Amino acid sequence: MDELEQRYLKSLAKQYPTIASASTEIINLQAILSLPKGTEHFMTDIHGEYEQFNHVLKNGSGSVRRKIDEEFGNTLSNKDKKSLATLIYYPAEKLDIILREEDESGIEDWYKITLHRLVQITKGVSSKYTRSKVRKALPEDFAYVIEELITEKKEIQDKEAYYNEIIHTIIRIGRAPEFITALCQLIQRLVIDHLHIVGDIYDRGPGPHIILDTLCHYHSVDVQWGNHDIVWMGAASGHLACIANVIRMAARYGNLDTLEEGYGINLIPLATFAMEVYKDVDCSAFAIKYNTEYDTKDLSLDMKMHKAIAMLQFKLEGQLIMRRPEFGMQKRLLLERIDYEKKTVTIGGQLYHMKDTDFPTINKERPYELTKGEEQLMERLRQAFVKCEKLQKHVRFLFSKGSLYKVYNSNLLYHGCMPMDEEGNFHKVNVYGEEYSGKALYDVLEHYARKGYYAHNNLQEKLKGQDIIWYIWAGPKSPVFGKDKMATFERYFVEESEAHIETKNSYYRLLDNEEVINKILTEFGLDISKSHIVNGHVPVELKKGETPIKCGGKLLIIDGGFSKAYQDKTGIAGYTLVANSYGMRLVAHEPFESTESAIKNESDIFSDSIILETSTMRQKITDTDIGAELRESIHQLEVLLQAYRDGTIIEKEI
Repeated sequence: MDELEQRYLKSLAKQYPTIASASTEIINLQAILSLPKGTEHFMTDIHGEYEQFNHVLKNGSGSVRRKIDEEFGNTLSNKDKKSLATLIYYPAEKLDIILREEDESGIEDWYKITLHRLVQITKGVSSKYTRSKVRKALPEDFAYVIEELITEKKEIQDKEAYYNEIIHTIIRIGRAPEFITALCQLIQRLVIDHLHIVGDIYDRGPGPHIILDTLCHYHSVDVQWGNHDIVWMGAASGHLACIANVIRMAARYGNLDTLEEGYGINLIPLATFAMEVYKDVDCSAFAIKYNTEYDTKDLSLDMKMHKAIAMLQFKLEGQLIMRRPEFGMQKRLLLERIDYEKKTVTIGGQLYHMKDTDFPTINKERPYELTKGEEQLMERLRQAFVKCEKLQKHVRFLFSKGSLYKVYNSNLLYHGCMPMDEEGNFHKVNVYGEEYSGKALYDVLEHYARKGYYAHNNLQEKLKGQDIIWYIWAGPKSPVFGKDKMATFERYFVEESEAHIETKNSYYRLLDNEEVINKILTEFGLDISKSHIVNGHVPVELKKGETPIKCGGKLLIIDGGFSKAYQDKTGIAGYTLVANSYGMRLVAHEPFESTESAIKNESDIFSDSIILETSTMRQKITDTDIGAELRESIHQLEVLLQAYRDGTIIEKEI
């Protein structure tokens, strides 16, 4: 035994100081390995649609309803099942309705029936976990009572009378509503063991901050950064080009309230600047894409703010592109290609007429230079972003729980694409003088992104990291963006649709090429015979006959469009994925009406399921990544056990 191993064993011995304690832990861990694997829930491209996100999270993409069907079969009517499901999703709100509708005698019967049903479901969803894990999930106020109700007690002969008495007492002392709520929340928690968010929490919809508040308190979650997440992370770091992008998109979709009310970021300096500088300026090209709650009384001002921040974005991005020639984005320096007399712009060697050239802050000789007023404005906005406590909390969460990709239980998760050429070779990307491709590209980009937020003591490295964050957002060979350009300028100023085309990376044309998909899986160290790629970012246009299942099921694109802005195009409201011990199930969702409708009318999202894979043998924890960690722990404990027995490590007396 070498010195390092001995030191490790001595450290382990502090936790397990005797043969008995080490043996007990080995037995416990070995037993856990034989339990069914927990249910994983995959969601992506939520885009601020918090009501739909909240509902899909609560129903576990149909997992709750399937548990109800498993437990009660044909013994409950479809109406009763719907009612029970709605109660589990929205216990407090549903209870309010029930209490208003039922009289005193009726409510007691309803309590009894409902509590028995909820206890039965709780028993079902908790059966695959250890008693210790369930105990940790129990709500503090009712932990003991719930444990009594869901634990089989062989020593009690009249079990029914025992359990009935507990439920009767809960009702009699007036704690039934609180207990029902606690059980419903416990079921929601236990039905999903782990949640994967495969990118794009932010932009378009009105409530990304609400979604992140929920995720920050979720029991087990990871995030693969989407391009719309990374730009907010850059903004939170204080990067001016990212800040301009974030504000412009909020203005574009009528979501400035997300910044002002959701995060408390003061936009009055921008409003004041826009009213002064763009007072008599044509802003018609900067129309707002209304969300349902947009107040049109502010339309004129918002359009001015929209134009002001868009022009700032083009200037700041131009400065960045000139600062980082290695990004290879010189073709996007478009402000210098405008002919103001002819009202034209040259893009990609093609001359286009411009709808708008009324730019009061542009110096034609130095088009990327900010005016003094613009400099002051951006500094005030920078301060507002970096000092916003709530935004910083959310972004720290994204850094701590997130990454550009994740390998988990033989699945590779990422948002966007693996940058490739036409032949399926990994693109080489120059990152500050070194070329990277494949997995190494993801790793180096993530490394710099973290520097962009955390490198406070080295401003040069911090700026390099911040610029990389922006590149991940909009760069032509960014794995998260996956297009040759972001045609923001063209969409505002050029009528011809050909100028708006953003050519997707070759990856998207190779999704059914098994050799290419196997190459990607191998690059990340995965077994090609049983692994999958779970891919967010690209809306699946079901209307056009597109399918989310590629390469015989090896690759799954699970963005169908949570965002209302995409739903006319896609025909659905998002794909999600559920992977449990029996296999994988892809779920397509119909558009979500509202939380109010879901509660009042007991209307769930209609979700069409596709069973992708079923296991002949039910998957156990031993087959998972956690299982591999547990087996390693068992091995180390067995080594410790042997060390106790041969006297290498001395047992402590207890």
